[in-house]
Amino acid sequence: MSVLVAGMICGSCNGGMSAPPPPPPPPATFELVQVANGFSTPLDIQQPDDASGRLFIVEQGGHIQIIQSNGTRAATPFLDITGRAGFTSGGETGLLGLAFHPNYKNNRRFFVNYTRNNATQLQTVIAEFTASSTNANVADPTTENILFTVDQPFSNHNGGGLAFGKDGFLYIGLGDGGGSGDPSGNGQNTTTLLGKMLRIDVDSTHAPGLNYAIPPSNPFATSGGRAEIWLFGLRNPFRFSFDSVTGDLWIGDVGQNNFEEVDHLTSAQGGANLGWNIMEGTHCFLPSTGCSTAGLTLPVFDYDHSQGDDTVIGGHIYRGTKMPSLVGTYVFGDFISGRMWILTQTGSTFTRTSLFTVAANDLSAIGQDQLGELYVARYSTGAVSRIHQVGQP
Repeated sequence: MSVLVAGMICGSCNGGMSAPPPPPPPPATFELVQVANGFSTPLDIQQPDDASGRLFIVEQGGHIQIIQSNGTRAATPFLDITGRAGFTSGGETGLLGLAFHPNYKNNRRFFVNYTRNNATQLQTVIAEFTASSTNANVADPTTENILFTVDQPFSNHNGGGLAFGKDGFLYIGLGDGGGSGDPSGNGQNTTTLLGKMLRIDVDSTHAPGLNYAIPPSNPFATSGGRAEIWLFGLRNPFRFSFDSVTGDLWIGDVGQNNFEEVDHLTSAQGGANLGWNIMEGTHCFLPSTGCSTAGLTLPVFDYDHSQGDDTVIGGHIYRGTKMPSLVGTYVFGDFISGRMWILTQTGSTFTRTSLFTVAANDLSAIGQDQLGELYVARYSTGAVSRIHQVGQP
């Protein structure tokens, strides 16, 4: 072998030792990129599957505003319910949630959750509206169809979220009715809708006296409780979502004095008892020690209040493309502290990792567009921002 050939073969042999591996890439970092501002106490962000690219922003005071696909705001609200009889907002009341029908592009139907005073009785209202056939940026206020109302014994723990599952049914999260510690035991009482996740059919023919149908696979469809109930044992499921790939349900259930929880359920777990008020998270509540967990479905993760956290904001399993480091993780946060995290699953273990911190008392919702990208509604600052992985589009 010539010296030249030997040199060509072993020119990178480094004295017989292999070259050291390249250094690992730096950990991904994330930031908020503002999309629009000037909103009044925004509580929810939704986007219909209509190819318009618009984001719809729910304001607690009774308006739904539109951010156009180019980032500009529509001049007038999409919906204004401030003139509805008895409409009330403030604290944990107001216009609390929005869900677009899966076929919104063709039927223009959408659903809202709001509160009103009927004489002296506070009520949750679940209602349907239809968007205008001549102006896509305006809902027709005359089309309101109230599906049902629920009397609320207190002004807190009203829930607020509603969303369509991959099964095409509408899911509605209702709190336990408020008061400290669920004084009426609503969470464990299947004869009331309070403290439950409901599932109804808004497309099929309904029975006389109802404005919706009951899916026959609901756990109490024929006996044992209210037919609308899908899950029970909830305290205040303010925000929940469905994984766009698996269809699994993820719930951020706001805790009482000590613990916040995240629940994860598959479509096969209808009828599950999530524990409240026997449990607060994975810990005994009533009784405070020695409680039985038999028959309960406990959260996959809970956290205490020792770091200034106090109100979990449920988020989404990230399925977008612009933040590769987050794909498959659950992104969620806390309203009081403003901290945001991801949950990563390894086997049956869930690990929480910090993402970044928004201002305290500011993080009110984590929204998702049709491409799976995530947005944050900022309650105090009135801004809507996209979560962005630094170095990515």
